[in-house]
Amino acid sequence: MAKDILIRDEIKLDQFLKWSRVTSTGGQSKLLIASDMVRVNGRLENRRSRKLKHGDLVEVENMGSFRVVTEQECS
Repeated sequence: MAKDILIRDEIKLDQFLKWSRVTSTGGQSKLLIASDMVRVNGRLENRRSRKLKHGDLVEVENMGSFRVVTEQECS
């Protein structure tokens, strides 16, 4: 089951990995993405700047799945 991660609007993939506490630094996020360990909506993603929106599912190898949820959907 995916863990819901609340964001305001859109967020870049590398920032999302820090926000969701998958990594603690931007450098770690960059390495995870470059190592082909991150999928977005089932597809391998290697762009750090990929914009994530409400409903996107981020899967990180050996760390779990995280669903992007915007504040508007929580109100």
